[in-house]
Parts: sequence; structure tokens; C-alpha cells
Amino acid sequence: MGPDVANVAVVGAGAFGLTAALELRRRGHSVVVVDPGPVPHPLAASTDASKAVRMDYGADALYAELGARAIDGWHAWNARWGTTLYHEVGFLLATSAPMAPGGYEHAGFGLLGRLGRTVERLGSAERARRFPAWARDGWPDGYLNPRGGWVESGRAIERLAADARAAGVAFETGAAVTRVDAGAGAGASAAAAEGGGVTLERAGADAVRAATVVVAAGAWTPWLLPHTAGALRSTAQCIVHFRPDDPEPFRGARFPVWGADIARTGWYGFPLDRDGTVKVANHGPGRALHPDERGDVRPSFVERCRAFLRTALPALADAEVVRSRVCFYCDAFDGHFWIGRDPDRPGLVVASGGSGHAFKFAPVLGEIVADVVEGRPDPYGGRFAWRPVAGGGGTEAARHAGDPS
Repeated sequence: MGPDVANVAVVGAGAFGLTAALELRRRGHSVVVVDPGPVPHPLAASTDASKAVRMDYGADALYAELGARAIDGWHAWNARWGTTLYHEVGFLLATSAPMAPGGYEHAGFGLLGRLGRTVERLGSAERARRFPAWARDGWPDGYLNPRGGWVESGRAIERLAADARAAGVAFETGAAVTRVDAGAGAGASAAAAEGGGVTLERAGADAVRAATVVVAAGAWTPWLLPHTAGALRSTAQCIVHFRPDDPEPFRGARFPVWGADIARTGWYGFPLDRDGTVKVANHGPGRALHPDERGDVRPSFVERCRAFLRTALPALADAEVVRSRVCFYCDAFDGHFWIGRDPDRPGLVVASGGSGHAFKFAPVLGEIVADVVEGRPDPYGGRFAWRPVAGGGGTEAARHAGDPS
């Protein structure tokens, strides 16, 4: 493939990259996806057994609305693909104290009710009756949102990649991008500096050149684009899969996706998966790490996980650990996605900063990225636009800021 392969090159074949490529191709652009491969990439955040899908964002109406649109999109994808990859088993939030003003769960319950969404408040007795894996004591309040669940994320990426190829998106795999020459900073080429497009240099392979490049490289983004490191960073998050002795209480109909005091503890998890395991993870600060280092799940994290499970899901507390994994977030400094055109580098768009909560929005992400590429106004674009890095940062509503994994 020659140097002028497309008018848009997308770096990264994850949720941001593939949905952007599909939408841009639908709008008539020639598009190439550049990824080291394989697709799905084994270290990418999206390459996993499951990702939570929810519209529950505390008091944040924009995310709630965007989440509702995304859930409609997941249903549409299920129908188009002819298979159920999004499983609408509901999203359960449990609290260790009565919900009260100022809390994440209280705010979400109130907002969704005002938006006309069906949400059901659940005390400990009713929760234990309907969802018997839960402890009867210690979790007196919370609510269930039936419009939510989980998606088989790795399989969804496979489908999106197949859709992109069928739509005419080209793929350049087998070599990692080592440098983005976009016409700013030391070492920029003369062509790029004069606004002549963007060049992607690759390890051991020909460079790829395009009029516009969308860097959607997930946790690799701040390493590939060092000038974004003040806004973006890669963090390692731990995931553990347990095999319960009795799988029945953990099947989807009796065990929805859940968060337990999630904004204060970070704990969340999923129903039984195809392999008969229950995934438990922590939506917390993680630890700073380059994604190529892979990292490991420390025994101390597994022990913290078991200690939590004894209070909430006792049948899992001593269950066998079947596998564990480090998932890499690309964290934006304020917890919001980073989807914008670089003001100092003609032709460069960044679509990253998933901050651990982007995959659920896959059905609507591509439109937002494509609008940025084309310079169109987008109702959600202002939240995610290129912005000054200032203040103490922040997190999205469900994420806790306590001990790192």
C-alpha cells in the first residue's frame, strides 16, 4: 500500500478507532486503520470477556442521555449481527448505608426518575430474595436499573473490525506506529510543517501518510503523543475471575451487573460468563504503568477482593481464581473523554481518554469522532473537546480515588 492510502488514517483498532473508521467510511471518506495487530489486540482495554453498560452516572445528565442512546445502539447491533453480545440483565447498585443527598447512588436514582426511566429502589431483604448471591446484611439500600447490563467486548471488537472491512476500510497491521509526524515540535518534517498531512512512522514497515490522522491508541496515546502526557496517562487496573462452586445464583437472570458503594470503594462485577466464571474488578485509581509492561495482578489485590466479597457475595470469597488480568485505562486528567483536533498540529485528531468508562458508549463514539474530523458541531463534543489542563482534575461519578490496585 502506497504512502497516500487514505484521506483519514486511524491509529488503533479499539472502540474509539473502529467506530470512528466505520462512521467516517459511511460518510464517504477513504479510511485506513493502522494497528500493530492482531485485532482485537490482546493488551487493549477493549479485549476482554465483558464490559459494563449503564446509563447511571450520578447527577450527570449528559452521560445519562448518552448512555441511553448507546444502549439503543447495542440493541441495534445485536439485531444487525444476529447474535446477542449485549446482555441486558440490569445494573444493580448496592449501598452500605441508606442513600442520601450528595451520594452517587442517590443522585443517579433521582436523575433517572426525573428523566422518566424505570428504576427500582431495593433494600437488603428484597435484594437477597431476588438476587440470592448477595449477603442479607450490610447492604441496606440501593436501586436496580433494568436498562443496563454487559457486553462481550472482545467479540464485539471482532464484529466491528469485520464490519469495517466489509465497508471498505483498509487495515495496515503487523507493525506498531512509532512516531506521529504532524508538523509541530522538534523534528517535524518540512511537508508536515507546511500543512501537507500527517505521517505515521512504523517499526520495520513503510510509513503511512494521510491528510488527517485520528490517534485512538488507548493507553498508548500519551506515549505516542508525548505532548498529551499532561492531559492523559496510562494506568493499570486489576481484574479477577472466580469460579463459584454453585454457578446457579450467579447467572444473569439472578445476578445483574453490580456496583457496591462503587464511588467509595470501586468494586463492581458481572454475571457468570461463557467460561463459568464471575469477573470482579475495581474502578479505582490504578497504578501508573506503560501498557507494554503488561504488569500483573498482585496477591494483595486478590486478598483485598476476597475481603470485600466476604461482606457482599460470600459464596465467592473463597472461590477458585481461574484467571486474572491487568486492564489498561487511558485516563484523562478530569475523567472525561479526550476527542478533539490538536490546535497546534494540522491534521491531527486525538480520540482517547476513555478513563475506564468509554466502551459502553461504542455505538455513539464514532459519530462524535467523525464530527470532530469534519468540523461539525456535536451535542456532546463540548464535554470532550481539547481543553486546558487545569485544577486538580477529577473522576467520573462512579470511580473512587482510594487505594491503587
